[in-house]
Amino acid sequence: MTAYAIAQLRQVDQNAEIAEYLLRIDETLAPYGGEFLVHGTTPEVIDGEFPGFVVVIGFPDVASAYDWYHSPAYQAILPLRLRNSEGGAVIVEGVPDGYLASSYLAKLAG
Repeated sequence: MTAYAIAQLRQVDQNAEIAEYLLRIDETLAPYGGEFLVHGTTPEVIDGEFPGFVVVIGFPDVASAYDWYHSPAYQAILPLRLRNSEGGAVIVEGVPDGYLASSYLAKLAG
C-alpha cells in the first residue's frame, strides 16, 4: 500500500546547506521509488493554523519509506535540513482504493 513521508516546515533558512540538501535529496529517493508529490508551495490555510510549508513524498509502501529515511545516503544529508529548519516529519500508510471514512468506526469498535 502506498506510503507518504510528510514534513511540515514552519521555518527554513534558505542558505548554502539547504541548497546542498535540495541538490542531493533526489538521488536518495530513486532507489526506494520515492517521488515528490508536494514541494515548494505555501499551503492556503482554509481553517485553523498551519504555518510554514508542506512537503509530501510518495513511496510504494511503508517499508520503502522507512528504508529511504534510514538509508546512509539520506542520513548523510538529513543534518543539513535539521540544522536549518524548524518543523517535523512523519511516515504514514495510505488507505486502500475505495476506502470510506466510516470504515474507521470498525477499528474503534474492535
